Amino acid sequence: MLKSKIPAFTLLECLVALVILSGSLLVFEGLSKLLVQEAHYQNQTIQKEWLVFSSQLRSEWDQAALVKVENGKVYVDKGGQALAFGKSRSDDFRKSNDRGQGYQPMLYHLDSAAISQENQLVRIDFSFKNGEERTFIYAFKEKS
Repeated sequence: MLKSKIPAFTLLECLVALVILSGSLLVFEGLSKLLVQEAHYQNQTIQKEWLVFSSQLRSEWDQAALVKVENGKVYVDKGGQALAFGKSRSDDFRKSNDRGQGYQPMLYHLDSAAISQENQLVRIDFSFKNGEERTFIYAFKEKS
């Protein structure tokens, strides 16, 4: 009887292939978990930025009197100083003087900011570049 060699996989080759396959799946799983954690962190960061911004804007407007809302800006008088708050031509919401000089960015990555006024109530609807939307509402004190 003649023995002929038939090409086939050995047990060792099968084990090596299984180890490589399982290692690849473990790496893929780890990268997937890392991606989910990064997305969660980015979402929390945007939330923190919004909380800091809203607190900062409230403290700015607490001692200010509303002058007018015009051309996408809120004009206030704070201790005799005329200030303007609004979205710039770039992607930030900023504080400047009433002529637009000396700016201080307060919030970044904006797509749009729609400002409306009803009596002493100012409403700003923000749309961010990542698709999120936020609304800021502030009631100025009546002029005495």
